[in-house]
Amino acid sequence: MAERVHRAAILVRFAQCDAAGIVFYPRYLEMFNNLVEDWCRQENLPFFEMKAGAGRGLPTVHLEVDFMAPSFMGEELAAALFVRDVGTSSIGLEIVFQGPDGAGRVRGRVVLVLMDAVSMRAPMPDDMRARIASYI
Repeated sequence: MAERVHRAAILVRFAQCDAAGIVFYPRYLEMFNNLVEDWCRQENLPFFEMKAGAGRGLPTVHLEVDFMAPSFMGEELAAALFVRDVGTSSIGLEIVFQGPDGAGRVRGRVVLVLMDAVSMRAPMPDDMRARIASYI
């Protein structure tokens, strides 16, 4: 079975760069979050939702990042999101950004946990786990 990957193109914008025109490293984390949010929307996962006054979402609980090379204003980065594992209530993701030349720019490992406003953690429903597991 072929591996499923969520892919996107990310334009490096002026607001994401420092005075040298290079991405200021915390902006990569915002790009990661936007990529995860878009993937959740595509897969109908509750990145954040309100139902009957109770919140439910997939907040980030762990993050590791390796910065391999700088990215510059105006470049288009190729982003890829891979699912590493799915637990009872957690999702392990790997995110990779590559520059226009195909070289790695940044790589991150992210852990999300399904939470609700009452229990602060919720077991993942089977249908949700199946949708996510199809990316492994």
